[in-house]
Amino acid sequence: MKKIPMIRLQELLFGSSDKAESAKIGAMERKGIIRKIAPRIYSSNLEEAPEVIIKRNWFRILSNQFPGVVLSHRTALEFVPAEGGHVFVTHTYTRNNRLPGLTIHFLEGPSRQENDNVFFENLFASQEARAFLENMQQSRDRGDVSKTLSISQIEERLDLIIRSRGEDAINELRDNARRLAPVLGMEKEFTKLTQLISTLLTTGDSKSLHSPLAIARALGEPFDPGRIKLFETLYGALSGNTFPVYHDKNSSLKAYRNFAFFESYFSNYIEGTEFALSEAQQIIQTETPLPQRDEDSHDVLGTYQIVSDRHEMALTPKSPDELLQLLRSRHATLLRARIPKKPGQFKDKNNRAGNTEFVDWQLVAGTLKKGFDWYSLLKDPFARAAYIMFLISEVHPFLDGNGRIARVMMNAELSSAGLSKIIIPTVYREDYMGALRKLTRQHDPRAYIRMLLRTFEFSSNIYGEDEQEMETYLRQCNAFEEPEAAKLIIVSH
Repeated sequence: MKKIPMIRLQELLFGSSDKAESAKIGAMERKGIIRKIAPRIYSSNLEEAPEVIIKRNWFRILSNQFPGVVLSHRTALEFVPAEGGHVFVTHTYTRNNRLPGLTIHFLEGPSRQENDNVFFENLFASQEARAFLENMQQSRDRGDVSKTLSISQIEERLDLIIRSRGEDAINELRDNARRLAPVLGMEKEFTKLTQLISTLLTTGDSKSLHSPLAIARALGEPFDPGRIKLFETLYGALSGNTFPVYHDKNSSLKAYRNFAFFESYFSNYIEGTEFALSEAQQIIQTETPLPQRDEDSHDVLGTYQIVSDRHEMALTPKSPDELLQLLRSRHATLLRARIPKKPGQFKDKNNRAGNTEFVDWQLVAGTLKKGFDWYSLLKDPFARAAYIMFLISEVHPFLDGNGRIARVMMNAELSSAGLSKIIIPTVYREDYMGALRKLTRQHDPRAYIRMLLRTFEFSSNIYGEDEQEMETYLRQCNAFEEPEAAKLIIVSH
């Protein structure tokens, strides 16, 4: 018996003006292969309700049935139908089109602008600045749905841009809105938008705000009080103490870069970005990613680019805002190849490691700024280095790269003071992680400080014009060994 091949149909099929195509669809409908679920819309899904299928495929329907329309107003910020299945688009006329499970609100308005985005095939979406202008329009509720977000929701979205992408991003949005407003005929909306942004950027001015998050920003930004107490504990253990001084012996550019290579190699290895030493050397020397490992290669390159730059490593934050700016700029360099990890932006969702829940994403900026208070009171370079590394590690402000950025910030404190930077070798990984966990969970900083002092002494002996000699020394110290196979040995030169 001849086997009949299985025909796999898309979940949605659309009516066609082409007679041959229309005849095929008609034949499939008569055979019961597909069914009509809305005017000119058919489905091969014979089980689920039409409203479920249509709501799931809303963007395909818009692209096929109404090519060229622009997702606008709240839909251009949410990118999903509002509660009840409402979608808002800008077109050449105003009317409502109701389908099972979906209501499309056509709003007469300006056509697609130069920087409006392709959302799906023939469907576009208002660019960010245009979407915010549209949401500043007055809106009458359509039953239980409005074409615009509430003022509280708009405040929270603007606040998120400031927290995750920085003040430069919100100012760029305002500049784009200023350019678009006269083209769109939305000068009044721009006035309201720019006043709102100015209020969010002005500490202490909260009277006109509605969102609790926005009000907290205006009053100084919310922070994690438990973490601030932990940072105070670490500060107490560091302040007033005298720590060893290990001057940086890598005074020449070549020696500094030799150290930076191993610094980058170990900092990535400890996070799971593992290369053979020869592979890492090839990446750095050629500045070319290895085939099949582009992102990992760029992680090593990005780290090296930062830590091999003596000028960059002389930069330390002088204010809370400078701390945030330095973190973002260094993270943007470090993770530039990992776009889904949002290089240069603070996290927009919570992250954790094992049983440790890091600072809530909504409290990142405020906790970093508040934590800066204790940092600013420390004078000893090692104390500042130990404090700032734990501050960044504990807040975990990014979706990825937090450990590497924390160690970069630590070593910038040391390098700016002319001291040896610190390398955490592979063999010492468990001691390093264990000391961090003990400080986090038991609020006991002693093991953490001892751990860093030992690596400080070890690292001060890694110097020289010959990279091969550095490697030989590191092997004598068991630096490349796995923690379960050996212990760190500090060999005197």
